[in-house]
Amino acid sequence: MLTSSDFSGLLNERFLRNFIPVPATNMLRLGEVTPGFNLPEIKTGTKVKLSDYQGKQPVLLALTRIFTEKQYCPFCFPHIKALNENYEQFKNRGIEVLMITSTDERQSKIVARDLNLKMPLLSDPSCRTFRAYEVGQALGAPLPGQFVLDQEGKLRYKHLFSFLDHNASVETLLEQFNRLYSNHI
Repeated sequence: MLTSSDFSGLLNERFLRNFIPVPATNMLRLGEVTPGFNLPEIKTGTKVKLSDYQGKQPVLLALTRIFTEKQYCPFCFPHIKALNENYEQFKNRGIEVLMITSTDERQSKIVARDLNLKMPLLSDPSCRTFRAYEVGQALGAPLPGQFVLDQEGKLRYKHLFSFLDHNASVETLLEQFNRLYSNHI
């Protein structure tokens, strides 16, 4: 359950490793294949590799910021809910949404249950994926970022967190995929 006063579980190794602010330095270029990963999907317990989607379907990577199963980033919580509420719009277009969090598997299971997540939730408490995508960090957790990948795994759009523009909207992300499809017809 989302509460604003329960900070238990916040002070952990991940929090300490990500406490000092590091700005996003993402240098991934459009048209390049993005870094791969092999992470556990929380609801099924299976490992998910980004390479499993290459040659098959486009992917939205949504790296999100969750502090603990009880503490969400105030900018990311509405974005998580919006992606979840609109998951079918992505699926109906043949797009998989992979949400990646730095919470551990136990915390992530609670998040998936409490938010009734429809999309896959991948757990990366080591933050290796966040570092590979160079999204930055601050106050105990990596910063969010969204990455639109075509069916070959090439980067077609990226959005990195800023205080002026926290997360790319569902509409913006769907429009990026629409552009991708219209350019391949």
